[in-house]
Amino acid sequence: MKAFEKMNEMGHENLVYCYEKESGLKSIIAIHDTTLGPALGGTRFYNYANEDEALYDVLRLSKAMTLKNAACGLQAGGGKAVIIGNPEKIKTAELLKAYGRMINNLNGTYYTAEDMNISDTDIEIINSETTYCVGRKEIGGDPSPFTALGCYEGIKACVKEVFGSDNLEGKKISISGLGAVGYRLAEMLHEAGVLLTVADVKVEVTRKAEKDFGAKVVGINDIYSLECDVFAPCARGATVSKENAEKYKCKIIAGAANNVLVNDEAGDKLHKLGILYAPDYIINAGGIISCGNEINPEGYNKDEVITRVKKIYDRLAMIIKIAREKDIPTYKAADEYALGIIEAAKKKEVY
Repeated sequence: MKAFEKMNEMGHENLVYCYEKESGLKSIIAIHDTTLGPALGGTRFYNYANEDEALYDVLRLSKAMTLKNAACGLQAGGGKAVIIGNPEKIKTAELLKAYGRMINNLNGTYYTAEDMNISDTDIEIINSETTYCVGRKEIGGDPSPFTALGCYEGIKACVKEVFGSDNLEGKKISISGLGAVGYRLAEMLHEAGVLLTVADVKVEVTRKAEKDFGAKVVGINDIYSLECDVFAPCARGATVSKENAEKYKCKIIAGAANNVLVNDEAGDKLHKLGILYAPDYIINAGGIISCGNEINPEGYNKDEVITRVKKIYDRLAMIIKIAREKDIPTYKAADEYALGIIEAAKKKEVY
């Protein structure tokens, strides 16, 4: 993959490759857009097959963060970082500290937070080398409960659109991925009376969901084609493509995963099939709303964060309404909304 060509194509401002031999650190930091403020986005620690796969992921994720941060009203731009390697084998305090020093060298143009395989404890270690961290234990803490809450509110908004009421009792919802966000989401849905089906690569977590929520457990490759009211992808993204869209036997796709659509054509196909898609960066913005509040000049306010996260219901309902009235896919409606905010800021206008 040609990095400069992809940066130009996707509109990135900066791309930084980080390497330290002693700790084994291999990382890529992508800063997409800083129109609204410093780039803000999590760090993902993943055993990518190769460097091109890591680059593709970080470029897509950072661009999505620009739209997410704009859409949820943060004074922050979009960025993302990946650390390449198997976290179970190479993640050490020395590696995380080295990564923190790399972030510090960017002088506040990028703030990092938790993402896949990065915990709040890891953030504390990174924070020992740089102040440009959010999701810190002593301030906002683990952002995953806020992400789960936002997804829950977003699912209700979608159910209201499709079924005429946001009452979830008796609805059939399938969840792929029971990590920090997926499990909390399952808990909230269970309390609302949802009939759950779940899948995860970790057998122990699916057994726990079966015990705690009465969830039906299926194989990780089987969950995508199950008949249900809502499919909630909460693991890795890029699972819906133009080619496989027809295998989804649900009325709604709404979950915590980033970049669910492989490309725009996937969103177009879902629209044609009549499947309501909740744009990922709208519905899963709860965590970044909490993280963004940490760099608020007035200081962190948890009550304000919860209020703003619950407004994901209204924001998603508005975007669905725009899509319905214009007869366009929801991803396009979301992009128009977010890009309008950014363009207005560039022109110093009130949007």
